[in-house]
Amino acid sequence: MSSNGQNPAVSSSVNTGSEPLGATLLAEIRQRARKAQQTIVLAEPQDDRVLYAADDLLKDETANIVLLGPKDQISKRAQELSLNIDRALAVDPAESPMREKFADMLYERRKHRGMTKDQALTTMKEQLFFGASMVRAGLADGMVAGSLSPTSRVIQSGLFCIGLAEGLKTVSSFFLMVTPRKDLGVDGAFIFADGGVVPDPTPDQLVDIAVASASHCKMLLNAEPLIAFLSFSTYGSAEHPKVEKVRAAVKIFRDRDTGLKGDGEMQLDAAIIPEVGSKKAPTSTVAGKANVLVFPDLDAGNIGYKLTERFAGARAIGPVLQGLNVPVNDLSRGCKWQDISDVACITALQAVERKIARGLDPKGAGVPQGL
Repeated sequence: MSSNGQNPAVSSSVNTGSEPLGATLLAEIRQRARKAQQTIVLAEPQDDRVLYAADDLLKDETANIVLLGPKDQISKRAQELSLNIDRALAVDPAESPMREKFADMLYERRKHRGMTKDQALTTMKEQLFFGASMVRAGLADGMVAGSLSPTSRVIQSGLFCIGLAEGLKTVSSFFLMVTPRKDLGVDGAFIFADGGVVPDPTPDQLVDIAVASASHCKMLLNAEPLIAFLSFSTYGSAEHPKVEKVRAAVKIFRDRDTGLKGDGEMQLDAAIIPEVGSKKAPTSTVAGKANVLVFPDLDAGNIGYKLTERFAGARAIGPVLQGLNVPVNDLSRGCKWQDISDVACITALQAVERKIARGLDPKGAGVPQGL
């Protein structure tokens, strides 16, 4: 039985249709990405999954695609796989005339940390750093990588070449979770954060995570964010330093005057189940209807999304990075090619939102020249 007395296996609120979970939401995201016509760098085309994703995205003109690596090798492998990526732009960082300019950009950003010009030039041979520099220079709108690279390296390329979004000091991640429980969250969907980056966030970092996650709730779910700062305590039901950390985050969140609705500390059932929320936190504007769940640390966030995915049969999309000035996104190394397509579409929407937030024209970069 669920905590509100229903059995999810038989509840009428569970989606029992034949349509794959999250298909409608993802189709809407893709349609919006197609209208936006952004240019997305897929940095690791030596991975067959990336080529399948490129073929998929180009097939219905969802985005302009840039693939990084030797053109002949990319074309040869695509032909072997019977894929049509002719409309993708292939750029070899090692041979590109832009490598020196990008290296100069990186050197200027990192010389205070001891990076030399030669080190910057060598670094620009790496596809991740070249791709992030393309985004920094406005030659592309976003980058997706990580099917062959560790998360730390993907984040490093973003931090070194792009930097943090204004007002934030934390790079974090979220999962878009689509559950069968359509009576919860936003028609069954939630934002879970952070599930992939920050191991033990400080109170200030928890607030950064909450603010960044709220913007993605608006963007992807078209809903007012209702943020729950999660804990094993609700409104003082337990005392512990870990609870104090979450309480401190809630105070900072309120002091920042973000205009967002958020509350805590709060247990999960109090956050998402109306009957429980009304009993445990009767004065809260969030309890029982939260759609953005901010976990107290990476242990809780990572375990939480995987439990939801495996036990509840939810669909997990991500991790999607947040906090960078322009979008660079990571992939699980166990991802499917469909996941790469989905993240590319989310990246396109992130690019549009970041441009609008900075007062820029949201139009895509188009097909870059001179590379």
